[in-house]
This record gives sequence, structure tokens and C-alpha cells, in this order.
Amino acid sequence: MAKPMIAFIGGGNMAGAIIGGLLKAGHPREQLMVVEPYEPQRAKLAADFGLTAVAAADASLGRAELLMWAVKPQLFAEAAAPCAPYVAQALQLSVMAGIRSDTLVRATGATRVVRAMPNTPALIGAGIAGLYARPEVTAADKTLVEQVLAPTGTVLWVAREADLDAVTALSGSGPAYFFYFVEAMMDAAVELGLSAEQGRQLALATCAGAAALAQQSTESPAVLRERVTSKGGTTYAALASLQADGVGPAIQRAVKAAQVRARELGDEFGA
Repeated sequence: MAKPMIAFIGGGNMAGAIIGGLLKAGHPREQLMVVEPYEPQRAKLAADFGLTAVAAADASLGRAELLMWAVKPQLFAEAAAPCAPYVAQALQLSVMAGIRSDTLVRATGATRVVRAMPNTPALIGAGIAGLYARPEVTAADKTLVEQVLAPTGTVLWVAREADLDAVTALSGSGPAYFFYFVEAMMDAAVELGLSAEQGRQLALATCAGAAALAQQSTESPAVLRERVTSKGGTTYAALASLQADGVGPAIQRAVKAAQVRARELGDEFGA
């Protein structure tokens, strides 16, 4: 089966992760196009993938069957204007935070639009992306999107575009919450007399192992937590301290704050 022509508007880290995965999966290099105005990034694409990116959109975009939007959201309007005359018939896949599908439709004239909210573990093939498709998107379109994003990790479809704000708050921003927690564990390790490197190894291995265990287990995280917690023991003391400090509700408030900000950004860029 012939591979589709895929054009990337923006050639940054997320686009690079997807391009690298596509090439490893056997997608022909000549079936990939990149528009990237920043010269050092074009040079990086050439060095990493042997791709010759162009600085500006032109009529060659009309050959694209799928167009991936991977520019910073504040640059979308500027990037979309020169692309619009050529891309209305293509399936549009956006990984831009804050740009709603209505905005993309108005800017390009396209109707088949899928929004994706990936996260940074996509850079190593371990991410998860929330996906929303407008009604005009076909089953074949969805399959193509899943194939394109497969090298970055797993995908999860949501029925309402507004749900992507929650996805952004939970998994899009979530890696930062994890890194923040690991930082705190590492600081505690140093205060307890371990070296910074020892604290790093212990914290990361513990978190990675716990996540792997939770993924493979049929039991809930609550049950797994209870199994580690003996009344009066060390884990019990630590969890009691966390609960007394209101850490659980604080995390919930943080995720809700991220969701509110995601909605605000959509309002701002959709104006």
C-alpha cells in the first residue's frame, strides 16, 4: 500500500519525534515534507533525518494527504495564512495546545480536523496522546492518525473537544508534576545523608517501578498503596504526613488549575 504524503508545519521536537518514528517504521523519506522557517532547526532536520525542510509554504503542500500542525500556538495564524490556499482538502492533525478545531477550520478551509494533545515522553516513544476528531473525520482518517502517532506511544480518543482541556491538565502537563515530585524526593535524600546521584537513582527507579507495577496489575492504585502500608510502619508515617499537609487535594487543585488555563488559552487563540 502506498504511503501517504505527510506535511509538517513546524519542525520542532514533537514533529521530530513523529518524523523519526515514521522513518523507523519504513515511511519513505520522499513522502515527508516540512515547513520550518528557523534555519538552525532546518539544519537539525537535515542532520538527524536527511530531510530538506523549506523555509516557507508553497504550492507543493497541495500534494499532502495529511497536514500536521506543530508550531507554537501563538504563531499559528502567521503560519496558516500562506498554507491556506493549498491545504483545504488534506486531513489536518494538530498537536498545538490551545488552538481549537473551529479556529483551524476558519484558518485553512479544511473540515477534516483531528486535534491531538501529546506529552513529552513521546520523544522516547513512551507518550500518550488524547485525540478528538470533528464529525467530518472518517474511520480511515482516524486509522491514519493512529498509525502516524503510533511511534510516539499510545492514543486515547475523547468524544468532546472540551475534554482535551482535561487531557492537557492531566497527561499533557503531567510529566512536570512527576518531575516536581522526583525533585522533592531527591532533595529529601540529600537531607537524609545520601548523595544527589544516589537520591536520583533511588527516586527514578522507584517511580518507574511503581508505575510499571500499576500498569501491569489488575488492582487499583489505592489497593496497591494499601498493600505497601502497614499500620504504624514507615510508609504509614509518610502517608499520614502527606495527608496532614493536604497533598492529595493540592494535586487535584493543581490539575484543575491547568484545565482552567487550557480553556483560557483556547479562548485567547480562538478570538
